[in-house]
Amino acid sequence: MKALIGIVMGSDSDLPTMKTAAEVCEEFGVLYEMNIVSAHRTPMDMAKYGQEAYKRGLRVIIAGAGGAAHLPGMIAANTPLPVIGVPIRTEALSGMDSLLSIVQMPPGVPVATVAIGGAKNAALLAIQILATSDPSLLESVISYKEKIADMSREKNQRLRKELKK
Repeated sequence: MKALIGIVMGSDSDLPTMKTAAEVCEEFGVLYEMNIVSAHRTPMDMAKYGQEAYKRGLRVIIAGAGGAAHLPGMIAANTPLPVIGVPIRTEALSGMDSLLSIVQMPPGVPVATVAIGGAKNAALLAIQILATSDPSLLESVISYKEKIADMSREKNQRLRKELKK
């Protein structure tokens, strides 16, 4: 079987954030690949990755980057696939530089962008995109949403019991 989701990052320093996306893919049983392709240090490799991703069977790309954060936009410029950008928190500006670099894309080069450090939501969004054409995966997404709703209801019940004391 081939990977459906590509997870890319600009550096191994992004891995602590981006591994969450891989964990979500594993939870849903969706195959993924993970690579480091820097928009600044290996621009030709990055362009080739974006250009060839759909040919290898990928359906969605999750791209995490910090600082100037050009990777998600440059991948989007080089692929017909949907790209989800994950701004990586940085020391200098707490990830705001990354967020703005990713979310401010020009017309014609869209990048869906999640919160700073939001690799989990990026993977969930990628899975929901895949689920639009996969009934079994759609059922898994529905079950997941029911599970998190139940967890929230349980927290509410505990709170109500605590307030009655």
